[in-house]
Amino acid sequence: MAVHYICRHCKTSIGSLATTEVISEARLGFHSLTPEERSDIIAYNPNGDVTVTVVCDYCSEAIDANPELLLVTSPLQ
Repeated sequence: MAVHYICRHCKTSIGSLATTEVISEARLGFHSLTPEERSDIIAYNPNGDVTVTVVCDYCSEAIDANPELLLVTSPLQ
């Protein structure tokens, strides 16, 4: 099982956790998400891997400086 973190805006790979053991959702902090947040942030792949979409530091800084970027469909490609 692997957990891959990618940026929701620029699609940059932020990092991955790869292990042969199953990592619990509580250990990853997913248990504190609402069902809507879970469906928006977490994708379960057919091979057993998990993809988590978050915002990287670069995109976070760009959006903080220019909030109007959130109005565009793909602001930071």
